[in-house]
Amino acid sequence: MQTLLLGLDAACFPVLRPMFEEDELPNLRSVFEDGTAGPLESQIPPWTASAWPSLYTGVNPGKHGVFDFLRFDGYDWDIVNATDVRQRTLWEYVDEAGLTSVVVNAPVTGPPSDIDGAIVPGYLSSEDPECHPEGVLDDVRDVVGDYRVYARRETDEHGGEERFEDYLELTRMRGEAFRYLSDRFDPEFGFVQFQKTDAVFHDYPGDQEKVRQIYRAVDEQVGEILGRCDPRTVVVASDHGMGEYDGYEVRVNQFLHEHGAVETTTDGQGVPSWFQIKDERLTRDETETTGRPSLERLAALAAEFGLTYQRGKAVLERLGLADFIGRHVPVGAVFAASDSVDFPSSHAYVRSPSELGVRLNVKGRDPEGVVPPDEYDAVRDELIELLSGVTTPEGDPVFEEVVPREKHIHGPHADEAVDVVVVPSDFQHELSALVGKRFDEPEPWNHKRYGIVALAGDNIDPEADLNAAHLFDVAPTVLATLNVAPATLMDGEALPPVNAPEVQTYPKYKSEPHTATEDEDVADRLADLGYLE
Repeated sequence: MQTLLLGLDAACFPVLRPMFEEDELPNLRSVFEDGTAGPLESQIPPWTASAWPSLYTGVNPGKHGVFDFLRFDGYDWDIVNATDVRQRTLWEYVDEAGLTSVVVNAPVTGPPSDIDGAIVPGYLSSEDPECHPEGVLDDVRDVVGDYRVYARRETDEHGGEERFEDYLELTRMRGEAFRYLSDRFDPEFGFVQFQKTDAVFHDYPGDQEKVRQIYRAVDEQVGEILGRCDPRTVVVASDHGMGEYDGYEVRVNQFLHEHGAVETTTDGQGVPSWFQIKDERLTRDETETTGRPSLERLAALAAEFGLTYQRGKAVLERLGLADFIGRHVPVGAVFAASDSVDFPSSHAYVRSPSELGVRLNVKGRDPEGVVPPDEYDAVRDELIELLSGVTTPEGDPVFEEVVPREKHIHGPHADEAVDVVVVPSDFQHELSALVGKRFDEPEPWNHKRYGIVALAGDNIDPEADLNAAHLFDVAPTVLATLNVAPATLMDGEALPPVNAPEVQTYPKYKSEPHTATEDEDVADRLADLGYLE
């Protein structure tokens, strides 16, 4: 193997350094110490579904077309998949250069492309993903056992030890599958991604022992991969960092509602919510027989007396029942009478929190747009001014940046993104698409702007400075280690430790037609991680 790319979701120095110092991760530490390493600035937005495609294409979301976990078509949405990534991936560049790749567990890679080698898709694909070549997943399972993309969801309601043991098992599966496929296909390029280094923070916030166990399990697999594949160059990279949040959940749509930009509805058709998603199956049979779930009828009746979701949730929290209700009560019942954003009637809105921005509802662009195109700039400027002045209850700025999207997102697909980008101050606050009170408590641990990058190998300069490394630099750097020319359209460039060929212009990429995901289990898992409210 010429180059091995190890993807560690959410890895960053604040997480890794204590474990390096206590010699808990000898294999990863050897890469960092034998080569060169530094912080890796992520993109905006620094969330998995958009950041990994940026890392493995070398371009910003406006060029590859994935901005979030969700893909929007007007006011309708679906979970993103590989047909939404509309630029060449690393393994497609490698394939065009006549080299072989093995890619295991990379997010947003299903359905896979047709390359010389093998692809087993990861996060956001189905539990039994289409793989390349056809039938290879059965071969993997014959060798490593019950290979799965996700942890089993059958566990106690607090996500206890059964789920965590499955996290460790999934880590083993990634390593064994990658080693088997590398033996079989003998690739020049290998890419294996470990996702649970992120999920452990979301599912077990503050449990540092579980974090250490996950990283030790990853390090064990890394050691076996390095021993088996003996790569000439190793690149370790993450899509973003991870850390504690001590600010607020900020309900931007509430601010917009108070200033007349957001209209609300109680018809359940507003911003996607995890409640709504989970309920699609729970209430389907009852809906088909009665025309409307009985709990929804009760919720609608309660709303006539002022008991909406927003008020009811506060009562349930005081009684300690909010988590139970969230897991066991059909969602339509909870949201049937609750205020949510009315997309078609609003001038602007947050449609999905992890997009980190506000979308304008523009005539001629959006199905029922209300903002005239000739007023676009003025309306956007007013929103920027409004949101720039939002402060916490203590009077501190909520956002360190409120800017036109062009500052972070540009390219042929930029018009599909938000129009105003908002960056929380020091990533201490998280966004919410709900309406109701302005502020709530945030998730205790969530994404930070800086991840990590490390390079080691015979042709790597260990003295090279990586302090200016950016997420977009990873793809051209990996290509350079394979003596494959980076593309002129890439937003990054090869990092200083490597000698890169001259960039070249590649033929225009012909992306596959978009296919719908339509996988309820994927939506459920996004909801469990809090990516859908």
